[in-house]
Amino acid sequence: MTEHILVGPHAVLEALRAGRRHIDRIYLARERYDPRIVEIVKRARDLGVPSTQEKQERLDELAKGVTHQGVLAVVSEVGYDDPFALVTRIKAATPLPLLLLLDGVQDPQNLGAIIRTAEAAGADGLFISKHRAVGITPAVAKASAGAVEHLPVARVAGLPAFLTWLKDQGVWILGADPSAVRSIHEIDFGTSMGVVIGGEHRGLTVLVRQRCDLLARIPTYGRVDSLNAAAAAAVFLFEIRRQHSIMKQPSANGQETAIVSQKSPQ
Repeated sequence: MTEHILVGPHAVLEALRAGRRHIDRIYLARERYDPRIVEIVKRARDLGVPSTQEKQERLDELAKGVTHQGVLAVVSEVGYDDPFALVTRIKAATPLPLLLLLDGVQDPQNLGAIIRTAEAAGADGLFISKHRAVGITPAVAKASAGAVEHLPVARVAGLPAFLTWLKDQGVWILGADPSAVRSIHEIDFGTSMGVVIGGEHRGLTVLVRQRCDLLARIPTYGRVDSLNAAAAAAVFLFEIRRQHSIMKQPSANGQETAIVSQKSPQ
């Protein structure tokens, strides 16, 4: 089992809450004591995870340059889901899947922020490229403020081919493109959606762009004509979730039932 260092109180606390990976030991700075530390110690005790207080210098050494805020843990490597099995599981659980796919995001801070956004928006799964893209590192986990412990993440060997497979599964593929003709507010997202966000510098690659069913832009009104990857993901995901939520209406027995649009996004 490969071990990693998880740094920061948010990340360690969410790892304890989620219970998705093995936690070997938690290290706490002797100088640090606040309500979050109390909860970390209590949850660790309840789960049988040992915790020790150490000097700041010892935590600095273990963190290897990543800001730890007096808390870190030795944990197992994050488990990536199989992308195909994850989609199958999501489709069985919800009538309107919302997937987020990243086309070459390389900055750990960006990926962490995207994961936090996706989890907050209720995305059902995140799919990242295996090649020329950052994976789930300690810096990414910290930047996500623990959200990585709750959002299923899969790595995809070939994103264009995977997008083709998704389309065969009835998932519509939307590419975020600042130069697109149509605004996000002009499109009906009443179906299963996969949102593709491009990398920091090049945006969507040619092959990925060709696999998209449609492209859309976020209208801007100031002098800056585009948003970074995390902000763009937030706008797209929350708009789609907003449209999905209005498609739910009470059934005869008072339960909420999702009404799935029979038409493709227009």
